[in-house]
Amino acid sequence: MTQEELDALMNGDLDDLDTATEEVAEEADDFEFEEEEPETEVKKSSKYENTPVGYSEETAHQWPLPATDENKMVHQLDDVTKESEEKASQIFDIIEVISTDLMDKESNVQNVIDVLQSNIDLFTTLSEKFPDVNAFAEQLAKNEEALNDANDTIEMIQTSGDAIMNVMDIMQYQDIHRQKIERVINVMRALSKYMNTLFEGRIDDDKRVSSATHIAGDTHNDLASTDDIEALLAQFGK
Repeated sequence: MTQEELDALMNGDLDDLDTATEEVAEEADDFEFEEEEPETEVKKSSKYENTPVGYSEETAHQWPLPATDENKMVHQLDDVTKESEEKASQIFDIIEVISTDLMDKESNVQNVIDVLQSNIDLFTTLSEKFPDVNAFAEQLAKNEEALNDANDTIEMIQTSGDAIMNVMDIMQYQDIHRQKIERVINVMRALSKYMNTLFEGRIDDDKRVSSATHIAGDTHNDLASTDDIEALLAQFGK
């Protein structure tokens, strides 16, 4: 039965109800109802919940991403800012420990340099007064060599300290990147709130009237279903 026939039946006299009921019953017997396609099955996995059947890494471009914590944009950005800040803090702590150790070692090496310089002064004096004693000359040469090694070591420590300071300066950009991400999050949240406010209604969704299946002026040829016919007949019977 088409919508036009239903409208005509609703506008007709109640005296024709029996005849109309018989016609509806005959048409219902002869009518071949198409089986409704089953709704897309949903499978649950450890990675994604409520994922359509057939969703995989290869077919991901064909499906909208499921709204899970792993795919929520703001949720992910919050995780990125939180984790990056934690890791950056850990890196700064490690760098600070290394820098402190280098400063301590530089002080120790400087003490060694002072001792070596004192020995060199002593053996220089002894070598000049006792040129025939080879031990004084040998010790003077060894202390001068050790002094050169100590100076190279302290120079390396200072260079490493400067490199660590450069690393700490570079790591400051991480905080700038975090601020940029947080600004993007704030803009996205503001847009989300604005869109929710823009589409906000005065009536709750569960209190709204269900949408009509057929409206006057529709051009489609959808036929009334069995439930529509039974509901119509029940309405006439009241």
